[in-house]
Order: sequence, then structure tokens, then C-alpha cells
Amino acid sequence: MPYFMKAVAILVGSMSIALGINTFLLPNKVLDGGIIGLGLIISYLLNTNAGFTIMVLSIPIFALAWFKYRSYFFNSLHGMLLSSFFIDLFHNVNQVPIKFSPILSSFTGGVFIGFGIGLMLRFETSTGGTDLLAQYFSEFIKINVGIIILIMAVFVICLGGLFVST
Repeated sequence: MPYFMKAVAILVGSMSIALGINTFLLPNKVLDGGIIGLGLIISYLLNTNAGFTIMVLSIPIFALAWFKYRSYFFNSLHGMLLSSFFIDLFHNVNQVPIKFSPILSSFTGGVFIGFGIGLMLRFETSTGGTDLLAQYFSEFIKINVGIIILIMAVFVICLGGLFVST
């Protein structure tokens, strides 16, 4: 039963992340922090599939996890692969005729993405990404993991402001 519940959490969480990105973030070129945000920046600039781009950007992080945090690797690989798959599968969802303002899209997209990531974390899985990097960096610089994640998210959003803002 625990494996079934974890599988359901990964499935529902991945679909929630994909809907948040495709319905609210992509249509307004709104960013997120972390690897998802970097994937969105590249997707906006190069017109690539966001899910595939996120998956490619995750490869070095998962390589680090393979050697440093093997259990994290196994607990997060399914979440990253499935969420990337659903992000690309649901890509045409952003073609809906209803348009939301960028502020409302940021908030609502954040709720969907936060719900998906939170659900996965509750079942000890995730999409990988900057959570692992923050954990790794915290061993060397002795700063709270949450602060490191915040710093990385701010960096990604500022980077997006430089390259994506219209």
C-alpha cells in the first residue's frame, strides 16, 4: 500500500505541476524558481519543450545524487521523469481561450506547482532539482537549506528578468 500511495502522489503531483506550468505560467511567460524556472527561461528563448528542457537540466543534478545521495536519486527520479513528461504532454492546455493576468497566473500557477511538489514531498519523493543542490551546498557553507533554495530561486528569477522580460 505505501508504494501505491507514493505512486499516486507522484502521478497527481506531476499532473498538478504540469497544469500549473502550462495553464498559468507559459501563456504569460511567467517564471518559477529553480530548475523549472531555468527550463522555462530556455523554453521561452529557444522555443523548446519545457518538460524536455527541465529533464536535460536535471541530468547533472541526478548524476550528483547518484554518487552522493543514492536514496534521493531513486526517490526523485520518477517524479522528475513523470512531471517532465506531463509538462510536455499537457503543452496544448495553454491554448485555452481564457486569459489570466500575469499576477493571477503567477499566484494560481504557484498554487498548482506548490501543491504538486508538496504532495510529492509528503510521500518522500520530489522532482529533484535545486532541493538536492541546496542540500549539497549546505554541507559546505553551513546555511539553512531553505535559505539556499530561496537564494537560488531569486537568482533564477533575476536571470529570467534579464533574458525574458519584454
